[in-house]
Amino acid sequence: MLRIDLNCDMGESTPLWHHSVEQDSAILPFVSSVNLACGFHAGDPYVMHSMVEAALRAGVAIGAHPSFADRENFGRTNHQLSPEQLYDTVLYQLGALQAFLQVNGASLHHVKPHGAMYNMAAKDPVMAKAICTAVYDFDDDLILYGLAGSTLIETGNHSWLKTCSEVFADRSYQDDGSLTPRQSPGAMIGSREAAVAQVLQMVKEKTVTTLSGKTIPVTAETICIHGDGPDAIAYAAAIHQALQMAGIDISFPVKK
Repeated sequence: MLRIDLNCDMGESTPLWHHSVEQDSAILPFVSSVNLACGFHAGDPYVMHSMVEAALRAGVAIGAHPSFADRENFGRTNHQLSPEQLYDTVLYQLGALQAFLQVNGASLHHVKPHGAMYNMAAKDPVMAKAICTAVYDFDDDLILYGLAGSTLIETGNHSWLKTCSEVFADRSYQDDGSLTPRQSPGAMIGSREAAVAQVLQMVKEKTVTTLSGKTIPVTAETICIHGDGPDAIAYAAAIHQALQMAGIDISFPVKK
């Protein structure tokens, strides 16, 4: 049986737009893992605590979603940090989220960088190494989530971490396997039907059709569902239902 993890970025409270813990919680029945903001691009102690407890009740795996310190731009601005600074930035955020898990008798399952950190580390081996070292030093059993086919995934494998290759339901792809930049036309897939079709193609056929119309191979081990859109709950439900109807098992990856 084919198996896939459905992950969702959550707990992203921010002054930039409205955030709802209730909406995040309503998505939990449709996903198998969550990535919780750790305060640097979004999130705060109260939301982190609430979402940890809600995710534990739902039985989903909990991961950290570390970012550059960039709340004013939601972590989407490129920052040039030294490897040492990037290491400390990631390590600090893992520790913050782990505190709320620890008091609930649980532990982190995975780490997925956010925004600009994610996209830069997908291509920059020095950044990827700093992130992987921070994850490994914090807990070498953690799973590293990263863009399928990226330098981050390759570096994680070379750093003795278990990795999970991520694909996106609502983002278009370039011919080199990278995501279309958000500011570019066609970056987002606006139709729920088109997103479902892309998900099924990536999981069943192991390919994705790029923005230019080219079909390229892709490794899909986890699918990202963004939880901050106005139709996020219906969107998550539609993808969950389509995978179930296709006979595909939805479950989080097991730690090594």
